[in-house]
Amino acid sequence: MGTGKSSTGQILAHQLNFQFLDTDAMIEKRAGMPITEIFANQGEAAFRALESEIVRELATLSNTIISTGGGLGANEERLNHLKSHALVACLWAAPETIWQRVRHQSHRPLLNGPDAQDKIRDLLRQREPVYRQADVLINTELRSVKDVAQQILYHFKEARSSG
Repeated sequence: MGTGKSSTGQILAHQLNFQFLDTDAMIEKRAGMPITEIFANQGEAAFRALESEIVRELATLSNTIISTGGGLGANEERLNHLKSHALVACLWAAPETIWQRVRHQSHRPLLNGPDAQDKIRDLLRQREPVYRQADVLINTELRSVKDVAQQILYHFKEARSSG
């Protein structure tokens, strides 16, 4: 969260003339409610089940840029499933930077609570081993969204030409 996945993904989709999909938006549409309500009414397990269902469906797509929620990429099984048919780029930022970017957003259910900055640190610490298994890791701290998109585009073209 707060690393620029959606903004970067939209730029890449435009540059490549690909479709852009956001898994969180897909989950909300399928559930008929915002993610915050899914978490509040059905719990995180229900949200993760929807997420897994969507990941399986994504394997049938081509020419698509997919922005996933941070928890999706933190699950080794789901990450490996994505890597089997796509180049997976993990966008990274320090917990303090992420907090500065998301602190005024109310649609982050995992950050609802008193110690949101500590929660970000804990999530990143837990997820880092799986995030590091992505095909491409890009720190977004000192880069513009356009620069991040160019980095991913470079890696995409390299992967395509060697594959």
